[in-house]
Amino acid sequence: MTDPNRRSFLKAGSAAAAGLAFLPHAHARGDDVIKVGLVGCGGRGTGAADNICEAAGSTFNIKVVALGDVFKDRVDNCREAIKNGEKSKDKYDVSDDRCFVGLDAYKKVIEASDLVILATPPGFRPGHIEAVVEAGKNLFAEKPVAVDGTGIRKVLAAAEKAKEKGLSIVTGTQRHHQPGYIESLKRIHDGAIGEINGGQVYWNQGAIWAHKRQPEWSDVEYQLRNWYHFLWLCGDHITEQHVHNLDVANWALGAHPVRAVGMGGRQQVGGPELGQSYDHFAVDLEYPGGVHVMSMCRQIPGCENNVSETIVGAKGKFQSGGYRFTIDGKNERIRVQDGNPYVHEHTALLKSIVEGRPVNELRRVAESTLTAIMGRTSAYTGKAVTWEEALESKLDTFPKDLDMKGSLAEPEFPRPGVTELI
Repeated sequence: MTDPNRRSFLKAGSAAAAGLAFLPHAHARGDDVIKVGLVGCGGRGTGAADNICEAAGSTFNIKVVALGDVFKDRVDNCREAIKNGEKSKDKYDVSDDRCFVGLDAYKKVIEASDLVILATPPGFRPGHIEAVVEAGKNLFAEKPVAVDGTGIRKVLAAAEKAKEKGLSIVTGTQRHHQPGYIESLKRIHDGAIGEINGGQVYWNQGAIWAHKRQPEWSDVEYQLRNWYHFLWLCGDHITEQHVHNLDVANWALGAHPVRAVGMGGRQQVGGPELGQSYDHFAVDLEYPGGVHVMSMCRQIPGCENNVSETIVGAKGKFQSGGYRFTIDGKNERIRVQDGNPYVHEHTALLKSIVEGRPVNELRRVAESTLTAIMGRTSAYTGKAVTWEEALESKLDTFPKDLDMKGSLAEPEFPRPGVTELI
């Protein structure tokens, strides 16, 4: 989509989405077992392991065989959850020698697996994606897939290499596997609301967790335990969470924005555990043809919550809540059984592997991630940011020579008009 052909993109995207919405049963060839490894054993990683086990059911022959994390307590907790989970216990095969701890744990999980789930903090994802693709393994990668332009370039290169190798990659933008969204976006692409001329996307919620520093933690452990609040690990919540809504905007328009102008900051009073993170962003995204989408996200307690997307066209509009269309003054809803899209995305991945028909969602989620990075960069610096500036940025936030027991300086809080555009 860096040089999008709108008509072919929409046609191909709708066809692919429709094909993944209602999946027929498929069976693994013979007694072949798909060995699944998990890198990142926190809440989302443990959830993803449960999701793939539910997706497999009695249809796909999988075993969860390896777990890796920088923290042993995360591995232990995840192991117990999978071993005792209703959907996962019969697919559990994690021996002591396939539980890996440390910054290099991902390498050992990749070696032990056929399919790797990456659910670490996003700052690790570009390097981990590179390693999975280089090893020729299939992949489920949580979103977002990077936190800066340097990481995005690595991911885009890995996406091309994965295509050359015929690997399957599904990512954690689960709306693409949610029947209500699939049918709604198909109607939009078929012209139900006419030519799109704008939209609004939101992820406004209450406060997010933050952990007080413990005396025994090194600088690195403290930032890893508190990863949501450090740019090199999270990319801020506009990237970590709001990427879902931005992904829908790109999906609807069949393009990425060309320019972003944003603002944001922190209204909450908090301690140093809040790191660099802002608690609110508002960004004007300009798409090709002069179409503008308002992007807004917030993490402040006591405020009105709103996680939704609205797409406005010449003949009407679509609102994601209830999958509502308003066309020529008439209201209509898409009525479908969504099921669990977190399970659907793993079903799509397993199906593609077993049938030998690779899918590759990596470029799409990389472009949605870069959309968020554009908005964040504009808000941090107080300057307009183009797509090319964000993509070609030399900023590399990942620390050099990372050591779990080492020191790591607290980064400066970003300030518009002061923070440089790199």
